[in-house]
Amino acid sequence: MVLGFVLVMITASISIVFALLLLPWRLRRIQIGNLFGKTVGPLLVRLAGVRTVFSHYHRIADLGPAIYVSNHVSILDLMLGMWLTPMGGCGTAKKEIARVPFFGWLYRLSGHLLLDRGDRNRAIATLSEAADFVRREGVSIWIWPEGTRSRDGRLGTFKKGFVHLAIATGLPVIPVVVHDAHHRWPADSFKMYPGELHIEVLERVDTSAWETETAGDHAREVEAVFCQVLSAEQQPLPALSSHSD
Repeated sequence: MVLGFVLVMITASISIVFALLLLPWRLRRIQIGNLFGKTVGPLLVRLAGVRTVFSHYHRIADLGPAIYVSNHVSILDLMLGMWLTPMGGCGTAKKEIARVPFFGWLYRLSGHLLLDRGDRNRAIATLSEAADFVRREGVSIWIWPEGTRSRDGRLGTFKKGFVHLAIATGLPVIPVVVHDAHHRWPADSFKMYPGELHIEVLERVDTSAWETETAGDHAREVEAVFCQVLSAEQQPLPALSSHSD
């Protein structure tokens, strides 16, 4: 933990200087954040004692701009998102992360998306602005559609924000399934359990026929794709059946 904090403090401080110099150019600042993530993300994962095993990693590198959606059960997911988001790709996080020393300061400055989960209208406006930016610059988006981290490892209900983004941008959706990360680093815990972590990049989901009126159906469609490959332990509970924006 101490080594990880020192690593983030030093590299984020350096990155903040470059981001300040690039204030007028948001895409360049996003790329500074990407470079930070691709440098620090895998190092933090290794410091946690985790060995990553990928299935179809090439689907991230080869498919061009897309909306990457991933399940969220561990602090490790943040490190994986930093690492795997393609260069020029825009991450999403709740606005509270901007208060985290060094990392959060860089995140805010780098131009990645900060969502206000407590203000639905503001969150929708942020996603709408992001769609305009994505169309203009041809960048990818990384998003955790459950909106918050699962406490028990089970898949939560997918919110429809990523669906609206896909409709507005015309980008395909690529599911990135992280298996059993809650066993390596449980939610709300500082205790880590070294071992292997399997990350599976699934085939793209075509969104060209998606419509706003059936956004909930499309969210369930992608949620079902995750359910097909997750273990029984990570399957959603039957009660989780409604979809919100």
